[in-house]
Amino acid sequence: MDNYDLIIVGGGPAGSTLAWALRDSGKRILLIDKQAFPRDKTCAGWVTPAVMDSLQIDPLKYGQAHTLQPIRRFRIGMMGHPAVENDHGEVVSYGIRRYEFDDFLLDRADADKALASPVRSIERQGGQWIINDTWEAPLLVGAGGHFCPVAKLLGDGPGGHETVVAAKEVEFEMTPEQAIRCQARGDTPELWFCDDLKGYAWVFRKGNFLNIGLGREDNHKLSDHLQDFVSNMQASGRIPSDLPGRFKGHAYLLYNHAERPLLDDGVLLIGDAAGLAYTQSGEGIRPSVESALLAAQVIQQARDYSASSLKTYGEAIGERFGARALNRHEGWQMPHWVRNPLAGTLMRSHWFTRKVVTERWFLHQDVPPLKLAV
Repeated sequence: MDNYDLIIVGGGPAGSTLAWALRDSGKRILLIDKQAFPRDKTCAGWVTPAVMDSLQIDPLKYGQAHTLQPIRRFRIGMMGHPAVENDHGEVVSYGIRRYEFDDFLLDRADADKALASPVRSIERQGGQWIINDTWEAPLLVGAGGHFCPVAKLLGDGPGGHETVVAAKEVEFEMTPEQAIRCQARGDTPELWFCDDLKGYAWVFRKGNFLNIGLGREDNHKLSDHLQDFVSNMQASGRIPSDLPGRFKGHAYLLYNHAERPLLDDGVLLIGDAAGLAYTQSGEGIRPSVESALLAAQVIQQARDYSASSLKTYGEAIGERFGARALNRHEGWQMPHWVRNPLAGTLMRSHWFTRKVVTERWFLHQDVPPLKLAV
């Protein structure tokens, strides 16, 4: 049996950031993931300058060897209506490929790694977690996304009926002919909200790579909405008419609607495993990174790994992201005050789409970067 101080299940941005943040802690860390890296990951793929700052990544250096699409504008509208385009006058975000970005973060994480290693069993014996009858540690961190096996240990929380957002998307490298015909621009992602405001679709171009997708809170209508959106975008020339491959699905929880506990004796959840995606946008990379940084600080300072010692992590999450509303009737994307006949008017407003939708809900520009404090 191999002994560790902590085991992290999940090698995405949350898990790799936690291992990176604890690099000078002297703790022996094992990071497990069911897949080998680099691996495909369904995600629109964009990060704000705040994320790059928190991760101490120099965009210029990163962009020399990886896809990094500066974003200065957003094109926003409701499906079936004209879009509004806003120029922010500076780089407000970056388009990235998760295939590259996640591999970069994992590669720099100072930890032992067991990749292509699905978690088959988790047992608790004498204050130790035993994984696959092979590795053990007193602290187990779930960072494996919505379906993380560690999250299943803690259950769904009060009620057990969390609102799950389902999304489908495709990312591919365009041929030279497709790239010429595609009207979507790399520095101007497109966000198209469903008429009922229960979801939105996107078109993100990153150089010659194109990501198209749609996410909604009601899975049974997802494919119909996606097909309508793709057909409209193709008819208008925004995207190529010949899309390769099939759209892949994934799911996640929104922060205000997630009920699963964040911790218990000897266990913590971070990132999508904890249900931390921003409620208004569904964006999960920044919450994943920041939750990992907060967890690293708590792990460093904890006198032991009991729930009472780890409870400061839950408090830190609440202070950073706010108290969970736990009100499913508010819907997914928009607050109740937007979901009324004025929505169409608001979505045609340059001020509203820029100051509220983009800068506040999607970019969170009013929230300063979280710095590594361990």
